[in-house]
Amino acid sequence: MGDYSNMASYYDVIMTSGYYDYAKIVDNLVLQENVESILEIGCGTGLILQELIQRKPHLQISGIDLTASMLAIAQERLKSFSNIVLSQQNVCDLHLPKVHDLIFSYGGVWYFVVDGDSEPFLVSHIAEHEANVQGIEKMAQHLSAKGDLLLGIQGPHHDYETVISNGTKYSQKIDPTDIGFTKHYYLFDGSKTLMAQTVKYRTYKLGEVEKMLSQHGLIYQPETRENKLFLRFSRA
Repeated sequence: MGDYSNMASYYDVIMTSGYYDYAKIVDNLVLQENVESILEIGCGTGLILQELIQRKPHLQISGIDLTASMLAIAQERLKSFSNIVLSQQNVCDLHLPKVHDLIFSYGGVWYFVVDGDSEPFLVSHIAEHEANVQGIEKMAQHLSAKGDLLLGIQGPHHDYETVISNGTKYSQKIDPTDIGFTKHYYLFDGSKTLMAQTVKYRTYKLGEVEKMLSQHGLIYQPETRENKLFLRFSRA
């Protein structure tokens, strides 16, 4: 699984410079009914959870992330919320003391890419197939009997660069591989390279994902609602 240690110090400024719309992400999360406990797989620096707890302060929230430096920022950001518990864990070895009504990942470990009318495909930060199977099994063990899994939807990835809010230049480059793609992230201050990070991703067709999740009772629930930012898989 990709380790984002090199990116941690710059993650917030990149993500909040238009990379993600956190208000819209949480708009989609709070639509879910009868939810008392939520787990985020790959919580990064806690930006989604901060927005979520401000909207739904009664929720019991868990967040996991593999990268210690990311998690340290999240711990500081969310330290005033006693009902948020964060831990450094690999989803493939996930162990938490309780199950959750809702589990979600928005770019953290698994997410879908939708390109026009083409069928969605899953992008995984986990390059090895058997590790994905194990991660899905561990995740499913932490979902309640009538729980939902929400996996984020993003647009197609492509090479681009842009100047972000602090005046530095963010750049990314995509290289296809036989199992998915490799993504190179850069941050430049003039001619100086502030950050360079390379992550290998694995991709799956929607049907392959449905088959893996159905083995744990999770069934794809297509929705026609416009502007949705997650695909939903449900046990209900």
